[in-house]
Amino acid sequence: MGRKQTNKVIFENITVLDAGAKGVSVAKAPEGQVIFIPNVVPGDVVDVQTLKKRKSYFEGKAIKFHSYSENRVQPLCQHFGACGGCKWQNMKYEQQLFYKNQEVYNNLKRIGKIELPEFEPILGSEKQFFYRNKMEFGFSDTRWLNDIEIKSEDQSLSKKPALGFHIPRMWDKILDIEKCYLQEDPSNDIRNAIREFAVQNDMTFFNARNHEGLLRTLMIRTASTGEIMVLIQFFKEDKAQRELLLDFIDATFPQITSLQYVINSKANDTLYDQDIKLYKGRDYILEEMEGLQFSINAKSFYQTNSDQAYELYKITREFAGLTGNEVVYDLYTGTGTIAQFVSKGAKKVIGVEAVPEAIADANENAKRNAITNCEFYVGDMKNVFNDNFIAQHGQPDVIITDPPRDGMHKDVVEQLLKIGADKIVYVSCNSATQARDLALMDEQYKVTRVRAVDMFPQTHHVENVVLLEKR
Repeated sequence: MGRKQTNKVIFENITVLDAGAKGVSVAKAPEGQVIFIPNVVPGDVVDVQTLKKRKSYFEGKAIKFHSYSENRVQPLCQHFGACGGCKWQNMKYEQQLFYKNQEVYNNLKRIGKIELPEFEPILGSEKQFFYRNKMEFGFSDTRWLNDIEIKSEDQSLSKKPALGFHIPRMWDKILDIEKCYLQEDPSNDIRNAIREFAVQNDMTFFNARNHEGLLRTLMIRTASTGEIMVLIQFFKEDKAQRELLLDFIDATFPQITSLQYVINSKANDTLYDQDIKLYKGRDYILEEMEGLQFSINAKSFYQTNSDQAYELYKITREFAGLTGNEVVYDLYTGTGTIAQFVSKGAKKVIGVEAVPEAIADANENAKRNAITNCEFYVGDMKNVFNDNFIAQHGQPDVIITDPPRDGMHKDVVEQLLKIGADKIVYVSCNSATQARDLALMDEQYKVTRVRAVDMFPQTHHVENVVLLEKR
């Protein structure tokens, strides 16, 4: 039943039915409307207070639990619910895998409307915590207060600065993070020490609305080799305070192999158009996979779960089924990791990527790894990947494509169909746009293998690998 309280509807004894998009769960109101609810698990029975009403659905929050799902677990993180980063931390890992696999299947079936083979089992992650190799934190001069802090009525808390994560859908609000379970130590130690030192030395934290303050962002990158990169983003130059902080970091954490900084006074935090300065060590860290070494600089894209990236690439290589005689095209190659990973099984690999710095990294990595059968080219895929390019570099036998979340441009899809390679291995971080692209290729290609890979435990995100073979 439903009742009204302070102009908002409360639905009582609602059973949570399913896990939905973006990590929220799904229930049904008595009259059939969908209700999207965060921080609950399918099987929970709750009272829901609606927060927003749309034509066909509500957004709400659970205000009372009548019974708990058998698939619920106690979250480890003290910041769960406020942070928004690990929305499924209250769900058993086996159920997380189930819903991720279900999402992939539903997207491919409902959006793609294509014939599908039997799905291979989703590949879970051996590490369910402390698996990320890259974390980015924001500084703020006014911290976001969680429910416990608000109830304490301690007015001084709101004046304390924060170093942590943006509150979901609030670009100017930062939740102070004490311990995060996503990146291995010394990540937490580095972040907490920097915050404490900055406060003790009266360094100003950034105010995103007023665009003032010294300290803007902190990035920590780690590698399986044990190397660590730390990059501080300052809003303005203050040589004395900048050097004071960087010298403290260097002295306190001698295991850091790359200490860098940037002065960024523009409107956003993105680094790609910034001049990054090396303060100590090298301007990159080294990642290793099957004896191959890959340099990762501050701007490099690299899969953020190193262990699962290895598993993802092994599945990609298996789906490609190379015999040593094939010409392989690796589209959206990034720093050339997949290209080099599969190169020993191919005659030649051609990598294409739009970011010049990534291609510079790819060439440097190929040289470091003594790989001579990989070539890398810069350009927008829909422009570079054309008839002249094919004529120059040869007809591909296998195409590997790993596009961004938006999927492939329709011109790229058209060119794939025109080329007609025997196999296409499509790696995707968004099975919805992948399904759209598969539908466009369905007349010419049949999906013969599908396997999802969990790169991000405790979240709703999932990667998917599809093998298409020419009909």
